[in-house]
Amino acid sequence: MTAQALAPGASASSAAAPSRPLDVRDYKTLALSALGGTLEFYDFVIYVFFATVIGALFFPVDMPDWLRQLQTFGIFAAGYLARPLGGIVIAHFGDKVGRKRMFSLSIFLMAAPTLVIGLLPTYASIGVAAPLLLLAMRVLQGAAIGGEMPGAWVFVAEHVPARRYGFGVGTLTSGITGGILLGSLVAVAINRHYSTAEVAGFAWRIPFILGGVFGLVSVYLRRFLHETPVFRELADRRNVARELPLKTVLREHRGASVFVALLTWVLSAAIVVVVLYTPTYLQKVHHVPATLALEANAVVTLMLTLGCIVVGWASDRIGTRAVMLIGWGGLFVTTYLFYTSLPGTPGSLVWHYGLVGFFVGTIATVPIAGVRAFPAAVRFTGLSFAYNMSYAIFGGLTPVVLTLWLEKDPMAPAHYVGLLAALGFVLGLLPLATRGHAMRGVPAGSTMAQ
Repeated sequence: MTAQALAPGASASSAAAPSRPLDVRDYKTLALSALGGTLEFYDFVIYVFFATVIGALFFPVDMPDWLRQLQTFGIFAAGYLARPLGGIVIAHFGDKVGRKRMFSLSIFLMAAPTLVIGLLPTYASIGVAAPLLLLAMRVLQGAAIGGEMPGAWVFVAEHVPARRYGFGVGTLTSGITGGILLGSLVAVAINRHYSTAEVAGFAWRIPFILGGVFGLVSVYLRRFLHETPVFRELADRRNVARELPLKTVLREHRGASVFVALLTWVLSAAIVVVVLYTPTYLQKVHHVPATLALEANAVVTLMLTLGCIVVGWASDRIGTRAVMLIGWGGLFVTTYLFYTSLPGTPGSLVWHYGLVGFFVGTIATVPIAGVRAFPAAVRFTGLSFAYNMSYAIFGGLTPVVLTLWLEKDPMAPAHYVGLLAALGFVLGLLPLATRGHAMRGVPAGSTMAQ
């Protein structure tokens, strides 16, 4: 490979990187990044599994139940609203001072508030200060998750060999989604081991304290990670973003931003509807027992986690575009197969639901394509801005849209996911699905970058 064949900002020494196998340092990076992502997403979602108990403890006992639940979930939603701001700020400094520092900061900003929530006094002890402190902690958590996910994707993408790029990003994504499974399993264990009175009295605090402590341990472990080779080269060449990175993104990379935002809309539909919303839908619309709905949800989350790894591996073998077309097309088909067969038998429900979950793993193509859509100097900011703005809007509106749609059509979840899966299929046909900026010495647009 000649010097002219190298992408801008790539060094000759890094040109051999694409052909090397994963080494011990790569596996350590993947393991610590995925572990941190699992714990951080666990910390973010564990709140929803104990929302009913939290509502009873952090608001007045004489408050109407509907208003208590509305305010409880309003505090949960505040975490989503804080994502764009936190993501933009963390990403700004990630492009300015380095990926590693912000990667460690984001998990600290998640772990510390989670631990504090587990130790907070309730409304009975300090009155209105209790829900206000809870709201403040959720805002900090939202800011942290807004920086963690894009930061983790960029960090791993810039570390692993280009020929294992998809596998690295897919494995990390599986770790992040594994946080949902971990939260579900912990919630089931707490509710089985303790009585309702014990859960309300003290046991609800256990998942938050555990999440906070293990998150702080993960902060310590991330000290052993190294700055990404891509950022080190940018710093050595003094090519780090000199103006506000967001300004550059909005001026020069609007097409990439829209592409990633639309892909994120597809991702949010798959996660929010299939994984988070459907268990309640099964119980209310099809009268599926709560135990069966939760067990099926655990299966779908496990299949999603496995699907992310398979999607990443396949992306390295047959290309991102092919995987997007197969994956989003498969999600469209299996979505209608699942929702039209409800309620069915317990076996068919779990089988069809798990099959949908596997194709939801196609969400791994969002960071695989999204990271490559932006040049290294503004990569963190570009991905974070497009991803978090889109998720805040569509992730927050999806439950509202579905609630209104269900009043007229019980197949609303299938139609919504089906429409967004079709959008994902169309996005897979666009040049941006396979276009790539250099990742560790791989020329943009080369087959290895695709």
